[in-house]
Amino acid sequence: MGWMKDETGLGKTAANFVPMTPLSHLRRAAHVFPDNDAVVYGSFRKTFAEYYERATRLASALTKMGVEPGDVVATLLPNIPAHAEAHFGVPACGAVLNTINTRLEAETIAYIFDHGEAKVVLVDPQFIPVTAQAIEMMEGPAPTIIEVADDQAGVHSIGEYPEYEDFIAGGDPDFAWVMPEDEWESLALNYTSGTTGRPKGVVYHHRGAYLLTLGTAITWPLPRHARYLTIVPLFHCNNWNHTWALPMVGGTLVCCRDITATAIYNAIADEGVTHFGAAPIVLNMIVNSKDEERRDFDHTVSVFTAGAPPPAATLRAIEPLGFDVTQVYGLTETYGHVTECMWHDKWNDQPEEERYAIKARTGILMPFMEDITAMDAETMTQVPMDGETQGEVMIRGNSVMKGYLKNPDATAEAFEGGYFHSGDLAYQHEDGYLKIADRAKDIIISGGENISSIEVEGALMKHPAVLLCAVVAMPDEKWGEVPCAFVELKDGVEATEEELIGFAREKLAGFKSPKKVVFQELPKTSTGKIQKFELRKAFK
Repeated sequence: MGWMKDETGLGKTAANFVPMTPLSHLRRAAHVFPDNDAVVYGSFRKTFAEYYERATRLASALTKMGVEPGDVVATLLPNIPAHAEAHFGVPACGAVLNTINTRLEAETIAYIFDHGEAKVVLVDPQFIPVTAQAIEMMEGPAPTIIEVADDQAGVHSIGEYPEYEDFIAGGDPDFAWVMPEDEWESLALNYTSGTTGRPKGVVYHHRGAYLLTLGTAITWPLPRHARYLTIVPLFHCNNWNHTWALPMVGGTLVCCRDITATAIYNAIADEGVTHFGAAPIVLNMIVNSKDEERRDFDHTVSVFTAGAPPPAATLRAIEPLGFDVTQVYGLTETYGHVTECMWHDKWNDQPEEERYAIKARTGILMPFMEDITAMDAETMTQVPMDGETQGEVMIRGNSVMKGYLKNPDATAEAFEGGYFHSGDLAYQHEDGYLKIADRAKDIIISGGENISSIEVEGALMKHPAVLLCAVVAMPDEKWGEVPCAFVELKDGVEATEEELIGFAREKLAGFKSPKKVVFQELPKTSTGKIQKFELRKAFK
């Protein structure tokens, strides 16, 4: 050990140890890039100096309202500037940011409000009715609503609640940010679609988000003054942490409320967008767009895609249009992407078929992670890297969640053996590159949104004619996959496909309801367990 045995006087001090937090990126950007474009949305244009001031005013206004460090502030917002400001302003007052999926139904939103104990919620006028409905269903104290009008999109205030611009105008521009004393402090709370129906609250810490932003900038890469289009919802793993990363490189956030091919092409042509992240459904939208929706541009746009593995055919079709696509993979529990299909020059000369098959792989761990591999979940040992033996994707590293809020048992189970158990099955190639084969949890990923098959089954089982049902993923050209329900009816009772779909839609968010119903006797094991793998064969 030598002199390391005696480290007298070599302890952590304020001079040499500062807790890592993505908040540092915007504080620095306001100083280093004060006049650069920070956030752009139609005629809304803010520099980094202004972005920092608006986030500061938000932090101050929340504090004046009684929000204390450790309290939860929720959002029900599209990808608009106020949502980006909340990513800095909410933690800058020491609070925890809870971005809620805007596609959820009132009952689930009510559960999230209660479980996370939100004190305040920032709401787009479009989502005021479902928010009000959710608050009526709550068991605990209701959050205070702040309405965030979006005049750019013609979504004006309904006038019943304090409006965001007035609210932050009352904040102090000199408010001192509440920086974390410990980088393990909670930064964000994100609810994942669990297989048990009830979503689990995934808790992020400042350290994990900070390291993911640095790693993303290195590996994507995000050059100085990148111009990034927000297609990934800010409620999805906090926009895969990209909004937190941009100030680090003086990059511009170009907000996109409604994701259409026209909006994407206009942003590239008019705003010079260089980067975006998106689910494969968005790539398909671009590939299948009409000539009149497209615009000419003379640069290559870098794209990260995740949410479900993109077909090689999609990658082959989009690249000639001016997009350089890299597949990434991750989960809500890992702050977004933690693997990338990193390209090696040795593959450049491969035949086209082979090149796109490689590009369709899930990939290899990113630089801020420690180990991501496929293991036998029972023995926690590595499966052979032979391109065919399946194992569960196991993940270790600094961008793994703290755990599930108020659910120590689920947390312990997820971390058993010193790895995060992803629930995704994959095989590995000789070079360690993973390829997702199936999802162990029967999650259906539709347009990048997770749908719990068990939740959909639970809704259908409430119909008086349904004896048994099983929901599996059905391939869909537009959404990647959608729920298909196999239903066994009770003796002597009738029901139609339309009736059951309509029944489910009354109980579930639209995207979760089944798109097809097949009536048949369900295949079962000797113990009566439904064999979903048999049902999936219908789509093979």
